[in-house]
Amino acid sequence: MSTTNEAGVRTAGVALAILASHAGTTAQAVLDALRDGRIAGEAVLLICNNPDAEVLTRARAAGVPTRVLNARTHPDPHELDRAILAALRKAGATHLLLAGYMKKLGPRTIAAFAGRALNTHPALLPAFGGQGMYGDRVHAAVLEAGARRSGATVHLVSDDYDAGDILAQVEVPVLADDDVASLGERVRAAERELVVAVLARLASTPGS
Repeated sequence: MSTTNEAGVRTAGVALAILASHAGTTAQAVLDALRDGRIAGEAVLLICNNPDAEVLTRARAAGVPTRVLNARTHPDPHELDRAILAALRKAGATHLLLAGYMKKLGPRTIAAFAGRALNTHPALLPAFGGQGMYGDRVHAAVLEAGARRSGATVHLVSDDYDAGDILAQVEVPVLADDDVASLGERVRAAERELVVAVLARLASTPGS
């Protein structure tokens, strides 16, 4: 697959836009994989709702254009949805990755990128998913439930939290001496590898 961005530059693979909110370790793994050629394509935009997020620094260091779009820049949710979609179209994005993005996408953006917007979740969905289940909350819930395994999921974005079709999962065992920090560290490491693998497969699949 090849794409053309607004500048008229032909690129192989995906033209990926990343949406993130905080440190951006998953985003960094993807940026590294794009740079190294493990994922065919390029990152064309990073959108962040948090102007102080470390992920903005990571993206700029990689030469990726950034935009801060949030409830302050666009108080009306419908206008925010339009602004995000307009930014994605201007960048020539073919696919989206929500990598620790703590906001729900608007209906216009979801519709425009149906089947081409991916999200990551630090558990084996449908378990430990849904509204309010993110980050350390997920790992705490896994430990409280006494689960023997956790993991990570990459799924398509839909209009409900963590409810889109599952594309891939990886299991991570829950160890007897795990706490939230230790379990979370291992899950995040597995999650980064899974996201890169899914995007690499997607980028190499014609018509994806």
